[in-house]
Amino acid sequence: MNLRRLLLPFSGLYWIGTSVRNMLYNIGMMRTTSFNIPIINVGNLSVGGTGKSPHIMYLIDLLKNEKLVSSLSRGYGRKTKGFLIANYSTKVYDIGDEPLQFFQRFKNRVLIAVCEDRVFGAKKLIDHYNAETILLDDAYQHRSIKAGFNILLTDYNNPYYKDYLLPAGDLRESSSGVKRANIIIVTKCPDRISEEKHKEISKKIKLKSHQQLFFSKIVYDNKIIGKLDTIEKSTWKNYNVILVTGIAKTDGLVKFAEENFANVLHLEYPDHHNFSQTEIEYIYKRYEDTEGRKRFDKIVLTTEKDYMRLMEESMIKDDLYYIPISIEINDKEKFNQTILEYVGQN
Repeated sequence: MNLRRLLLPFSGLYWIGTSVRNMLYNIGMMRTTSFNIPIINVGNLSVGGTGKSPHIMYLIDLLKNEKLVSSLSRGYGRKTKGFLIANYSTKVYDIGDEPLQFFQRFKNRVLIAVCEDRVFGAKKLIDHYNAETILLDDAYQHRSIKAGFNILLTDYNNPYYKDYLLPAGDLRESSSGVKRANIIIVTKCPDRISEEKHKEISKKIKLKSHQQLFFSKIVYDNKIIGKLDTIEKSTWKNYNVILVTGIAKTDGLVKFAEENFANVLHLEYPDHHNFSQTEIEYIYKRYEDTEGRKRFDKIVLTTEKDYMRLMEESMIKDDLYYIPISIEINDKEKFNQTILEYVGQN
């Protein structure tokens, strides 16, 4: 028995609170601010683990040649406050791991901003930086800012319609919130999904007339990247790996690593984890204890997001690598056209 189900009475109280809040927004008693540029919100109903970052990066890549694109998040885990724009001297504690990941991937081709007040942040991006499109990262419940287009993500292995409200489950609001979405993406899908499974999921989601449903899967790169070099997939079987993760859901990555490297020792930490010096020393000790004939037959492997927090740790930085990921979306042309039409018409 899942012991969290004992908390269902408290989920009832949580439902009352979130439902009243949503109702007040729906009837206009709580203020929503709109802007005259395209704003796309990418979020979910649950607490983390649906793959927002690669979907944001997909959208940046799609739109970066169309408009001056910006991403705006609160900058989870940062040690600063207020509005900040990423630049070449920005550190992970300035803006958080995911925004820094976006900046490292796209550099100055886009604006990467953080601000806990999304309305203030959007105004700054538009008035001072001439942003032409804003991607709101994880702001589905931040209804004080009016997005013109909402993309809702839900995990194939734990869809929102099988989950419970906090604290008995992982939902931030009830499943009725799905109606605000223009596009729903079922993420982290297996390589192949039968037509019957497609229909089953579509039936359970109960799409409204204004909604479209897509499916995406994680695609791991054919190389891993470190400070000193890159290592091609063709040689991965020669490496013993200390896999260090600080993400919400690790099953897919662990399975991929075990299939592609010689041996894998997984050191798992909480999502957005800030590593202490003691933990860095422990990681290094496990690396030193790992069998290897020479320097490059053993490595420390991590995610691109975790690399943002680990890349300056002197004990491991020369032996640290990350594996880039991207997404593939079924009916990619239709998805791209829908997004480009919205941005082009607003």
